[in-house]
Amino acid sequence: MARVELSELRKAWGEVVAVDDLDLSIENGEFVALLGPSGCGKSTTLFLLAGIYAPSGGEVRFDGRVVNEVEAKDRNVGIVFQSYALYPHMTVRRNIMFPLRFKRVAEDEARRRAEDAARLVHVDELLERMPAQMSGGQQQRVALARALVKEPQLLLLDEPLSNLDATLRLTMRSEIKSLQRQLGVTTILVTHDQLEATTMADRIICMRKGRIEQVGSPDDLYLRPNSLFVAGFIGAPPINLLPATTSDGEIRVGQQAMRHAGEVTGPVVLGIRPEALRFEADGVHGRIADIEPMGRETLYLVDSELGPLRVLEAGSTVRHRHGDRVAVAFDDEDTLIFDQASERLIPGARLALAA
Repeated sequence: MARVELSELRKAWGEVVAVDDLDLSIENGEFVALLGPSGCGKSTTLFLLAGIYAPSGGEVRFDGRVVNEVEAKDRNVGIVFQSYALYPHMTVRRNIMFPLRFKRVAEDEARRRAEDAARLVHVDELLERMPAQMSGGQQQRVALARALVKEPQLLLLDEPLSNLDATLRLTMRSEIKSLQRQLGVTTILVTHDQLEATTMADRIICMRKGRIEQVGSPDDLYLRPNSLFVAGFIGAPPINLLPATTSDGEIRVGQQAMRHAGEVTGPVVLGIRPEALRFEADGVHGRIADIEPMGRETLYLVDSELGPLRVLEAGSTVRHRHGDRVAVAFDDEDTLIFDQASERLIPGARLALAA
């Protein structure tokens, strides 16, 4: 397995910069996710690791060895693409065995390793089928077996579950995570789906415009986002972000003046997660504007004195109706305050309803 280091890594096509001076270390056996919206540079970073793209600057190192000039076939990297990329004229067995051709593995050994890899991902009964005879989930398992058969030091997953239905995605998330732990292979998942990243990865690298916005555990990014971008990108339903002004030791949000703790000056943005809000007898006054039953939870949109608020309430019973007057409360430790100009979190800043 490999320890991966990226040092001032850069990739550009002319004036278009896809990856901009990336510095990152991934430990041996770690499962990390590169998370971000389309165009943030996450797939380009993965292709730089795989050797598909050559960097415009900086270094890629595996276990301390610079691999910038090492061809993709010689990097011992397994990659699973979003499109599966199976050869339609080959059986499952031959698809899985294919990468071993470049390693000059004997036929008997290649067949044994293909059967072992197929068994790992539960397609060992499908070895003589053609790709067209299988479901999307089965094809994705075959693609995973093909990546594992060469016993890679690094496993790269490029949006591997995006073509699957919701139920199968749930199953495959669990199986891939379990398999990674079993094999101990260093794994990098590229995804725009924050649920995939937070449920599968030990650590998340959130990217924006070719740069790293924040690195941390799923809890770090969810509970302690260091920027408005991370706060807004992580979490479903999304965080409430409310513009506010400060003066004389108070923050004014909508029609409410609130006390605060910490060094807070100038225009700011208040962030509160929907599940941190609750309906109580006292609090910010508002009216129910919309209701979204979500099975085990109900999402309410409230027109409040602070502005529009999303309130997530546990339970399948819808307790309020359109137009109901409500009061919304929260705890000061559940609030985040961001500087509006820099979009960065103001450390230690909190607020609560004024007494």
